[in-house]
Amino acid sequence: MKPSSRIALAAVLSVSLFAACGQQPATSGPLTAQGGSGKPATGQATAAARVFLPNPLQTTGNQSLSDQKDSAAAVPVSAYHRVTLTHLDGSGYLSGDYAKVVSETGTPVYGTGPFDFTRDQDQFEQVMAYYWVTEAQKYLQSLGFGSELPAVNKRQQQLKVSQYGLDNSYQRDKPDYIRLGKGGVDDAEDGEVIVHEYGHAVHAAQVPGFGASVEAGAIGEAFGDYLAMTVGHAVATAHGVTSRAPLACIMDWDATSYTATTPHCLRRIDSQKMYPQDAVGQVHADGMIWSRALWDIWNALGARTADRIIINAQFRFAPDTSFAAAAQHTVDTAQSMYGAGAAATVKQAFVARGILD
Repeated sequence: MKPSSRIALAAVLSVSLFAACGQQPATSGPLTAQGGSGKPATGQATAAARVFLPNPLQTTGNQSLSDQKDSAAAVPVSAYHRVTLTHLDGSGYLSGDYAKVVSETGTPVYGTGPFDFTRDQDQFEQVMAYYWVTEAQKYLQSLGFGSELPAVNKRQQQLKVSQYGLDNSYQRDKPDYIRLGKGGVDDAEDGEVIVHEYGHAVHAAQVPGFGASVEAGAIGEAFGDYLAMTVGHAVATAHGVTSRAPLACIMDWDATSYTATTPHCLRRIDSQKMYPQDAVGQVHADGMIWSRALWDIWNALGARTADRIIINAQFRFAPDTSFAAAAQHTVDTAQSMYGAGAAATVKQAFVARGILD
């Protein structure tokens, strides 16, 4: 994510590799719902659209792409991919079972589709936000959450797109919504930013008040990065799209506005950081210790097994959990779900980071 204004340093931190989204208290007014124009319902549950899968750097491999003030010409046509928006409520707006765009810049998306917008149009970001939140929830359900495992945030997630005055995005509990900001590469242009924010909503749904300590906050940031990677990879692969940039490089399209080195990464989930010597008490920086452990589990056990263990374990976390306590819960969950071999693999990932002995 981007820097949180609650620490009053958004303009400064936005140029940092640790400038990433987080949970933030609200300072704005009430949400404004779409669909109040009296336009007739379309009755459609699906609509054709085009999106980034998850962003132009990953699908083109071109690290020289840049925002160029929201220019459509800044991104090749090949970076857009055809998809189907699903679980729409038939109103004709971007409202459905798992996502609803409730406030936006520009004219609200409405109609039967196809929604073939380009990045210079505000409606493209609205479509991206709806699509990626819906796909993230569908992916969780594909892992068994909501069937043989407890449901995880299986409800409509409200989305405010490009309303924030600073280049920042965040998730908030009361009232519940995700806000995706503008500036540089607008946040809703990068599917990984959207899913990272959804990761905070997942944690909040699993453990109300999660993130009440620095280490818990770091776990929250790390999980958001990890979820962005695994959902982005799964959705792109399902569409036959291969990443041409490092999977461990997270929110790379958004990061082009802040980084000069390549590959552009807002953060990485394959860092060499160790606990406790590399912990600095900053959630985005310390989160890279935890996310590396998750990355190692993902590579060792495969996406589906790793994701099921990692997400299911989070139900056991305390709101103010420590790294060590959360790691042990994850090992125990691996043991209960898949047995001693999986538990040993998970433990080794945390031992390698210095989190467990």
